[in-house]
Amino acid sequence: MTQQARTHTVEKIGGTSMSRVNELRDTLLIGDRRGADLYHRIFVVSAFGGITDLLLEHKKTGEAGVYAAFASAGDDHGWHRALDRVEAAMIEAHQAVLDHPGDVERATAFVRDRLIGARNCLIDLQRLCSYGHFRLSEHMLQTRELLSGLGEAHSAFVTSLMLQRAGVNSRFVDLSGWRDEGTVSLDDRILGAIEGVDAATEMPIVTGYAQCAEGLMREYDRGYSEVTFSRLAALTGAREAIIHKEFHLSSADPRLVGTDAVRKLGRTNYDVADQLSNLGMEAIHPKAAKTLRQSGVPLRVTNAFEPDDPGTLIDDRPADEAAVEIVTGLELFALELFEQDMVGVKGYDAAIIEVLTRHDVRIVSKASNANTITHYVDSSLKVLRRVERDLLAKFPAAEVSSRAIAMVAAVGRDLDGLAVLSRGLNALADRGLSAIGASQGPRQVDVQFIVEREVMTPAIRALHAALVEAEPEARREAA
Repeated sequence: MTQQARTHTVEKIGGTSMSRVNELRDTLLIGDRRGADLYHRIFVVSAFGGITDLLLEHKKTGEAGVYAAFASAGDDHGWHRALDRVEAAMIEAHQAVLDHPGDVERATAFVRDRLIGARNCLIDLQRLCSYGHFRLSEHMLQTRELLSGLGEAHSAFVTSLMLQRAGVNSRFVDLSGWRDEGTVSLDDRILGAIEGVDAATEMPIVTGYAQCAEGLMREYDRGYSEVTFSRLAALTGAREAIIHKEFHLSSADPRLVGTDAVRKLGRTNYDVADQLSNLGMEAIHPKAAKTLRQSGVPLRVTNAFEPDDPGTLIDDRPADEAAVEIVTGLELFALELFEQDMVGVKGYDAAIIEVLTRHDVRIVSKASNANTITHYVDSSLKVLRRVERDLLAKFPAAEVSSRAIAMVAAVGRDLDGLAVLSRGLNALADRGLSAIGASQGPRQVDVQFIVEREVMTPAIRALHAALVEAEPEARREAA
């Protein structure tokens, strides 16, 4: 497939939506389309909901999957049992979306073939590393990639089967490198797989995971599918890149503030998308956004189950007028280092960042004064205890502590002149809430409020009511 004259779209379906892909068949994927209208669309799919958690580890709880069980090596049979659970979950997932018994049979055979291959590979690796010259730790990244790719290969294969049964000329495009010899770059992996694909007459269903020399999981871990998606859109010259989620990109989580109160964004820019990513509410992985931005491909985020709604367009266009577009929150820890003699002495901040980086702790924001540096970090308390020990070893006279907090932020393309900081603090006070801290940068794209963790939800509601829901009234009063 050569680069097109921007006649096609590249579209991504997330894991939660993939678990209802049979519903999407009758709306997004096919719907009322017939003939040529079915095509000029390339779909990149995630694994079915929950499968990657079983293959690696649970994203939220940390419960061990196959990878974590294999890495611990505490129980030789533990990872075998975990792989058995994956097989059962995969079969259950495709039985729920495939209607024809022959398709179910083919999908089950596909699952068993891939999992037998993965099991044998891990057994051989375990046997090899029983010799002193080989270390299992040196092969864990490749193991993680091997396991992760199983989920996307399964969902892409099942989706292509389902569409073929419905009369669509769909093609399973496997980027997972299964049984391939040698290693190629991400670009070469994508271009090689889509060579010969005619998007005008075929609907490619592409795996979200791509095996490549760069090792996607080394840098992006579980954000790899959006990186594959964005690179595919850039390499093929897509007219638009579209991410289909199970909800609209809205002014807040409707489960927190109510479906009647939220507003669909409709349009925003990559700057806002980056701020949301930093706050754990990813519209798209920031590296994927960079790829699209640099290649001139606009991004659209839609509700997968409302295919007639245009969703939200993300590009480089500035706002027509200043406004708070979204209010969101994230549970964090405040890591504080206090030392009375810090003032005027250089090196503290660099040393703290070095320790946080070594422990792979993500910094969301920071604040400092003459003798205190506070980093708001996204991490577990267990890891932070190790960070605290290392910092005390470097600065024995310091006081180092961690505290559970939450950050609630008001974000928009242009917040200039809106007095978001003062209005937000007043809105919290009116609800009987107080902020531990608050800050606003000079770029006027976000204002951050630090609150006690247990009041994050009421704080989001208060800020959304004052800064989004009441905004038209506030403008009228100002006029």
